[in-house]
Amino acid sequence: MKFMKWRWLYFLISAIVIIPGVYSLFVNGLRPAIDFTGGALLEIKMAQQNITEEQWISLAGEELALQSVQKSGNDGYILRGKPVTEEIKEVFVQKAFQEFGTGEVVRFETVGPILGQELIQKMFAAGVIVIIFILFYVARQFSDISFGVSAILAMFHDSLVVVGGFSLLGFFYGVEVDVLFVTALLTTLSFSVHDTIVVFDRIRELHRKYPRYDFEDMANRAVSETLVRSLNNSITIVMMLLALVLLGGGSIKWFSVALLIGAVTGTYSSTFTAVPLLVEWNKRRKK
Repeated sequence: MKFMKWRWLYFLISAIVIIPGVYSLFVNGLRPAIDFTGGALLEIKMAQQNITEEQWISLAGEELALQSVQKSGNDGYILRGKPVTEEIKEVFVQKAFQEFGTGEVVRFETVGPILGQELIQKMFAAGVIVIIFILFYVARQFSDISFGVSAILAMFHDSLVVVGGFSLLGFFYGVEVDVLFVTALLTTLSFSVHDTIVVFDRIRELHRKYPRYDFEDMANRAVSETLVRSLNNSITIVMMLLALVLLGGGSIKWFSVALLIGAVTGTYSSTFTAVPLLVEWNKRRKK
């Protein structure tokens, strides 16, 4: 099949998917969790429903200094405030149970502001290191910088899809990004480059066998021979992640969503972003 004949369409699809997320990213940004901002998070389920934010703030007083109260399901509340100790949290929970009835603590996290800033710096450092390493590794293995640049651009495509998607989710549903999101993002990058290298390796093998063949024809053949394998591998991963999204606990739900988005866009970009970019690069280089 002439897959590369329609590379303009693949670029258009990518643009349609990426542009809304990038726009939201510039306008709304991401909603950082306490992992990055510092503070305390207490998620608690109460028998009494419809407790107002004013009631929670009044009960917390100055010790917790609540900054926001968010509903979580029908009977759950997510409370955010300044960093506190376990003892202060226990006193507050007991006061809440006495005031509003029985309940259950779902999770409690507290992070200092200095640690939050360190995590942000480490996140960017890890991303830069991964990109530089993959760029030089792929370029060296295939003895052509165009392979490395195409793989990195495909990774960048996947990053924009995931980050932009979570910017939209944060704007519409209040979803926050935390350390698990960073883990999912880095996993997406590795997943993307893995499939990309498989296709690139097939192109290299065909080029060695048929050095006089047109590069676009070799790319079409390589995609035809690897596409079914990539889809079969990805479907198993997508089904597993979909099960985690639907049936997993609330603490890993958005982590699973990030991995799911990354798995889908990584599968797409390996064939329909990285290879078309490589074909376009070689076509312009010949001219």
